[in-house]
Amino acid sequence: MSGREGSQRDRAQTGAADRPVLRVVRGAPTPEELAALLGAVAARAAARAAARASALDRPLATSGWAAPATRLRRPVQPGPGAWRRSALPG
Repeated sequence: MSGREGSQRDRAQTGAADRPVLRVVRGAPTPEELAALLGAVAARAAARAAARASALDRPLATSGWAAPATRLRRPVQPGPGAWRRSALPG
């Protein structure tokens, strides 16, 4: 097997792992400019990951309709104005 066949096989095995994540489309940035860009992208990704993790740590807000206190009402007494009295808190 020649060196060329081996390198093609190696590239096929690694697949997408060798492809660049970012690509310069226009211009010729300096290494410092590329480093600044990568730093900004990494900081943004870290901030989003931290926000997502903190959102998962917070308890979910309970709807007023699902609150257990809404089930604690006085029984409805028949008579004039009963519907008003049934809505008043205990």
